[in-house]
Amino acid sequence: MPQAPIPPLSTLSRRGLLAAGGAAALGALLGACGEDGGDTAAAEGGAWTFTDDRGERAALKAPPRRVVAYVGSAAALYDFGVTDRIVGVYGPAKRADGSPDPQVGEVPVDRLTIIGNAYGEFNIEKYAGLRPELLVDHVFVGKDLFYVPAESKDKIFALAPSLGISTGAVSLRRPIERYAALAAALGADLNAPKVTQAKARFEKAAEELRAAARARGGLKVLAASGSPDLFYASNPGKNTDLIFFKELGVDLIVPDKVSKEGYFEELSWENAGKYRADVILLDSRTQALQPKDLAAKPAWRDLPAVKAGQVVPWQPEPRFSYAGCAPILEDLAKTVRTAKKAG
Repeated sequence: MPQAPIPPLSTLSRRGLLAAGGAAALGALLGACGEDGGDTAAAEGGAWTFTDDRGERAALKAPPRRVVAYVGSAAALYDFGVTDRIVGVYGPAKRADGSPDPQVGEVPVDRLTIIGNAYGEFNIEKYAGLRPELLVDHVFVGKDLFYVPAESKDKIFALAPSLGISTGAVSLRRPIERYAALAAALGADLNAPKVTQAKARFEKAAEELRAAARARGGLKVLAASGSPDLFYASNPGKNTDLIFFKELGVDLIVPDKVSKEGYFEELSWENAGKYRADVILLDSRTQALQPKDLAAKPAWRDLPAVKAGQVVPWQPEPRFSYAGCAPILEDLAKTVRTAKKAG
């Protein structure tokens, strides 16, 4: 799998890179999630089971205490209070300078074993050495676990049960709720002030974005990613955060010629101006080109949103937790409130 830069979620095709609710509401939510998955998860002692979004059931004699997770999964679980069971991670954990990658969120990766830092880097020997009891990952398309190499998945799955949480083509609340349910099954206290306060902030931010979008009707927004050869226009019908933004009223441009998986349209730089956007949400992941990298491209400089200085960072793989997503909603609400028509 080639390294950066990449389009949003292009690993899916193996062609590019890769109101506040309170404790009672959270309890009701988790009950609903458990019923939906048919789970009989015990936080302490006794048999432990959890049914994931692939319809697969992990069953253990006791709750797992040694969890290895994709960095995005680890970040979500950590935000919900799973801080003592994650022993290893894989995926973008550290940047080239050795600092934590933004995708790890609050996870203290320096204290964990990193078994791979990029797509295709999954050290099975290190994984086995961790004596894993559970593997957790995102699922974007079909039943494939994100960042688990297809050529070695059978060896990996033979070492421990795995769980996949759907993070593609569903609205943002769904993966947040499912990670909350899994965190509760792993012993996290979802009534903890940190969790309930984060949920309150998330709900408030969602309403702020809804109000901003209503007030700024007609403002066109394009979610995109840049690579040396291509400009990728993302489909708001597939990315979970974009689906939610659209539900809240943000006028996101829908590309008309998307790739096979439906996540984005590939545009040559000569055609980068196909969609006239007032605001560009630009993929901010380390593997994608940033504004400073794109400045030398005339086609980029000519885009109305670029000329207007209305290019803002976008994380196509948000932390699927209330704490991870609340700031994203707040920032987008501010952008929508203050941006001008540019296209």
